[in-house]
Amino acid sequence: MRAYLHRYIGIASIAIATFGCSKQLIEEPKSSLTPQYFNTAQGFQSGLDAAYAGNRNLWGSENLMTMTVPGTDEFKSGGGGNSNFNIYASSYDSSSGFLSGVWNPCYTFINTCNGIIDNGASVTGIDANTVKQKIGEAKFLRANYYFLLVRFFGPVTLSKNFISEPTTSATRAPIADVYNFIIQDLKDAIAALPPSPTQNGVLPGKATAAAASHLLAKVYLTRAYSSAKQTDDFQNAYNTAKGLLDNLGALNLGLLPDFGNVFAEGNEANREVLWSVQHTANLTYNAVSNELNFHYVMGYENFPGLVRSMAYGRPYARVELTNWMGNVCFADKTNDTRYYKTFQSVWLSNSADKIPKVNGVPKYTLGDTAIYMPGVDVSNTKINATRYLLVPPRSYTLQLFPTMTKYQDTKRAGINDPSVRPVIVYRLAETYLLAAEAAVNLGDNVNAAKYINAVRERAAFPSGNVAAMTITPAQANLDYVLDERARELCGEQTRWLDLVRTNKLLERVKLYNPDAAPNIQERHVLRPIPQSQIDRIITGPKYPQNPGF
Repeated sequence: MRAYLHRYIGIASIAIATFGCSKQLIEEPKSSLTPQYFNTAQGFQSGLDAAYAGNRNLWGSENLMTMTVPGTDEFKSGGGGNSNFNIYASSYDSSSGFLSGVWNPCYTFINTCNGIIDNGASVTGIDANTVKQKIGEAKFLRANYYFLLVRFFGPVTLSKNFISEPTTSATRAPIADVYNFIIQDLKDAIAALPPSPTQNGVLPGKATAAAASHLLAKVYLTRAYSSAKQTDDFQNAYNTAKGLLDNLGALNLGLLPDFGNVFAEGNEANREVLWSVQHTANLTYNAVSNELNFHYVMGYENFPGLVRSMAYGRPYARVELTNWMGNVCFADKTNDTRYYKTFQSVWLSNSADKIPKVNGVPKYTLGDTAIYMPGVDVSNTKINATRYLLVPPRSYTLQLFPTMTKYQDTKRAGINDPSVRPVIVYRLAETYLLAAEAAVNLGDNVNAAKYINAVRERAAFPSGNVAAMTITPAQANLDYVLDERARELCGEQTRWLDLVRTNKLLERVKLYNPDAAPNIQERHVLRPIPQSQIDRIITGPKYPQNPGF
């Protein structure tokens, strides 16, 4: 089959990932999935494994990172950034590969999920309860794929059943229909899935009712701001998030006491993580590599005393934090530990040959500080008196800025190799903030403050002042929730979507991102439909483009 269709048919050349008892990825390539193959125990499992593996095309890819992180109030272009998206340049249009790099895999693996769901009733060799759970997993995954599509592109093609033959026609369904479909999938998934990712031998990255509940709360919350809103959406978002949070003890889930441990290498299956996307060292089965360990790394190798190293990462410098993010949102660096546990402040010299000299004498020795970014202003006198490079926020450049450390991977095969760390997609700190945002919209500032404070007070560990981190109900409003999401979820591929959801994208970009402010327009609250998708539709009405593109 040719891949010129509006939705890619199968999973040709895609990886099939099977999780065995050893908790290791054992992968087997399959050329295609057909209804006949889905009806077998092996084909049914292979399809589900492929639906999971498809998320690697998104979570960890430069495509999804570019569409969610830069061009917001949090991040702007670094020295290696893509200005088209980062600053909403005139050349930012439907031809971008970043767009099709999200659109195409979503539809490829929606179709794979459809094959699992459609053929569940006829599969042989698997007991009924196992089939029910696996269909629940497929519905969770399908809901995730559609939720990305509807938030980026608005009305999209709603494909509910497996497509085994090419088609060259398609229409866009109203977002109300897409949201209804997502919500029903998640309700079905919650009823069929195991309750918790930390119990009953659930392997990392597998769908659970806890993860589906979190996602359902987020879907209700997102729809509540949209043209498809229902009168009870905010209440349903609040009730769903609260229901999960009220049951944490029974689910063996909870916030970690130290924010810094949430993203510690090797700890990606901790009690705070609801769902993650697993990556593998075998690049044969990685359609797209996990490159998140590259994108946030500044160009440290261009400065004295330093060469490229495993410890400090490959310096793509795609994105740099905005002044607002570093100096206003993270203004409190005394009581709130999250700034220094999110951004790297110190680089130690790892090259004696690059250490600067005065009168032939090295200014410092190997292993001493080469660069220090305190995150606060310092005087020129102090800068000039310091042996190493002392860089306050006013001196950041396109290659010299704090590196975000959430995705650093010091255990990859080589300095230029991508990461094999799992990508954390949903975690409980966000569940608290979803509940808080829903409560704000319900006029319940008491509970909004309670859920915000749960996240803030954790961030005071171990030496912060908990009382100083506690807010009052009067402080709980939508902008405060967005600020708190930035402090907690910085760089976690949610920000553009958060600002679009709350109808704050234009306002916040114009206020806090001077690079993007001159160019952003109302049309930018949706991404353009990929031109390749429009060109594929050659039968029936032309596939509509989003307004302004």
